[in-house]
Amino acid sequence: MRNICLGAFIAAVCGLGLAAGPQQPLPSFKSSVDVVPISVVVHDSHGRMITTLHAADFEVLDNGERRPILTFQTDDEGPITLAVLVDVSGSMRLSSKLSYAREVVKRLAMNLQDGRDEVGLFTFDDGLHEEQAFTSHPASLDQALNHADPWGVTSLYDAIAETARRLGSRPSPRRAIVVLTDGLDNSSTLTPPEVSALASSIDVPVYVVATGPRIDRVVVLDRAASRAAGKRADLQDLAAWTGGDLLWVNGADDAAVRAFQILTELRHQYLIAIDSATEGDWRPIDVRVRDRHLTVRARSGYFSRH
Repeated sequence: MRNICLGAFIAAVCGLGLAAGPQQPLPSFKSSVDVVPISVVVHDSHGRMITTLHAADFEVLDNGERRPILTFQTDDEGPITLAVLVDVSGSMRLSSKLSYAREVVKRLAMNLQDGRDEVGLFTFDDGLHEEQAFTSHPASLDQALNHADPWGVTSLYDAIAETARRLGSRPSPRRAIVVLTDGLDNSSTLTPPEVSALASSIDVPVYVVATGPRIDRVVVLDRAASRAAGKRADLQDLAAWTGGDLLWVNGADDAAVRAFQILTELRHQYLIAIDSATEGDWRPIDVRVRDRHLTVRARSGYFSRH
């Protein structure tokens, strides 16, 4: 289903007759590469990270065809680059949502390594706003959200797409977008499959951290039921298609746990590379491990070189 939804979007972009939304932002994202980097996270059935695998344990399928792995890295000493994206639309005024978001930002900053890791802070409502340019001094994030006053409509998917574009130019291979939001979107021009294709094409996992009371989870479950019935994709799909995750925060303890979880995953990614195909346009990829009891998260595809 993941590849079917993304494939439909790419076909529309390529002019194959399928319906598509506004396509103006797409040329700035589309890029083909000779070597395709793939960041991979592996968990066991209990959600514990598996960090002891070797290249021989992995299989990469490119459009269904097995591809040789060119390089394989497990070095956990490399720097991390985060783009933190905070929802400051009107709906974040309710139920301490913004205060939970601030707590996550604080915990991320505390756990990033000064002088080595890199972080940038952005906010969004109907547009994207840079609050803190990318810096290797994460402590500077502490005061960056103090003036935030939630107001206006939400262009969540558009903001994620623009943030992915900016993050794509950063040099670290261990990079991600952390989105702090209540999950509502009422003014984006892009859809979740479109944004996930763009983020996946530059290997940027998106971690969506939903802030708010536990009752809001009912809404997400309802959306999951809608997806099963063949309706529109949502944030949970977007996170999965990019190799990220959907997480929940409704208090300081949750914020600490989620910040630690995200950074631990990024520090223990497997970094794999394969040759780019020379045929087609969008190429769906599927990363597998020999032990079928393990769960693998990775980007969903890339734009081929041709």
